[in-house]
Amino acid sequence: MKALYCQQNSPGEEVTFVFQERENLHPTRDNDVKVQVRACALSWIDTKLLSEMKMEKELLPVGREISGIVLEVGRKVSFFQPDDEVVGILPLDSEESGLCEVVLVHEHYLVHKPEKVCWVEAAGTVRDGVRAYTALHYLSQVSPGKSVLVMDGASPFGTITIQLAQHRGAKVISTAYSLEDKQFLERLRPTVARVIDVSNGKIDVAESCLEETGGLGVDIVVDAGVKLYSAEDESTSKSQLLPHKHDIITLLGVGGHWITTERNLQLDPPDSHSLFLKGATVSFLNDEIWNLSNIQQGKYLYILLMKLSSSVFRPQLDEPIPLYEAKVSMEIVQKNQARKRQVIQF
Repeated sequence: MKALYCQQNSPGEEVTFVFQERENLHPTRDNDVKVQVRACALSWIDTKLLSEMKMEKELLPVGREISGIVLEVGRKVSFFQPDDEVVGILPLDSEESGLCEVVLVHEHYLVHKPEKVCWVEAAGTVRDGVRAYTALHYLSQVSPGKSVLVMDGASPFGTITIQLAQHRGAKVISTAYSLEDKQFLERLRPTVARVIDVSNGKIDVAESCLEETGGLGVDIVVDAGVKLYSAEDESTSKSQLLPHKHDIITLLGVGGHWITTERNLQLDPPDSHSLFLKGATVSFLNDEIWNLSNIQQGKYLYILLMKLSSSVFRPQLDEPIPLYEAKVSMEIVQKNQARKRQVIQF
């Protein structure tokens, strides 16, 4: 069997993706589940994080969000049996590539797939869904009547976050990075309270949010990164579309929650003082948050899949891709050039 791997010859060097003929699977251990993969989502590989956690290898397995059919179970497996349909996220230190016909997974990383959810939607939803659920329910306790600002709402993560927040009765404001994103967000049902088009750089996000909330500020902010420095110090075009950290603090309401994906966030004493006066909190949303607790991961996965099954939200997915195109598609994903979630279908 062939599987896709990520290869990085030296630190800082651009990664490449290669198909490798893999050895036969080792015998199924007590808590292992052998899964025939039917779909696998493609996600960006954080080589820097792997290096920090001493997990770098010459060949890194690619593809961790999978859906498939159980072929065989270990003797201590109690939750699954052959022919069950399952969904899961392989752990960060997994030796298995999800882009392979058959994988071995510990039972704690899998949940049952609802019958109404197709293979592609199941695999393509779990990563962004767990992050969105963590941000809204675990880190900020969203509730009816709350106002939520979702940055880059047309992204796969943003789209699910918006719909889950609306399902809980929150009023949602979102930013759009292009005219196409703005049109997409305006077509969402239920409708977003306000779409702020930041593509031309002329609209003040903080001012727009304060206007929409009657000057009270937003209860919950879920960002997609922030500017840490002045405009002239920012090097990439994408960073020009991001709000400055001072704008986030300005638009945040009393007792508000700021959920940030900015790993290098720096708050100066005046920033901290402003947050202190508002009684606001800052939480960090790590892409790999589900690795912290297998129990929480399974709980969130099950809840999300049931909400997907009942059409509470619809994911932002591209057309399914055949396995032979996985290498090219993964190169696009690694360069952050894919606006929809890419899913390989077997």
